[in-house]
Amino acid sequence: MPGIGHLAVGLAAARVTTPPAGFGRWRWTMLLAAVSFAPDLDVLGFPLGVPYDAPFGHRGALHSLTFAALTGCALALAARASDLPALRILCSTSLVMASHGILDAFTDGGRGVALLWPFTDARYFAPWRPIPVSPIGPAVFSGRGLHVIFYEAVLFSPLLVVAFWPRAVRSTRSQSSCRD
Repeated sequence: MPGIGHLAVGLAAARVTTPPAGFGRWRWTMLLAAVSFAPDLDVLGFPLGVPYDAPFGHRGALHSLTFAALTGCALALAARASDLPALRILCSTSLVMASHGILDAFTDGGRGVALLWPFTDARYFAPWRPIPVSPIGPAVFSGRGLHVIFYEAVLFSPLLVVAFWPRAVRSTRSQSSCRD
């Protein structure tokens, strides 16, 4: 997946949740967008010789529900140390990050997703796989890659609408100034 779907989830989640006290809207949005992409850091293993099918290969451990929960816990501990609301950060980041592996299971290519790592190294696909798999690396900008980007933009357009819907503008005038 080239990331339009992952980004749409992160941005929509940021839009429908209130940033924790101490977080601005922009910082909250950046955090949720970052964790929506974080599992794909496993592609850095390719140049290091990590095989695709290895536990820490692409769509392996970093795409698991356990890793999403552990990442959420780590972020919650960091938040707690900074006097930020840890529970909200734990829940939001874990759910957004878990969505990555789940969405990847709906793609039509690759070797599946290790959703249940470390309990099993088995890779899973969803029974219905409507999302075309994207080329990895610079090939994402090939004709096929651009087709997948466009397809995902259409498929995830409801989440993109939620993410980018204009906010209501609050009047800064006091009610007394509105009276004549």
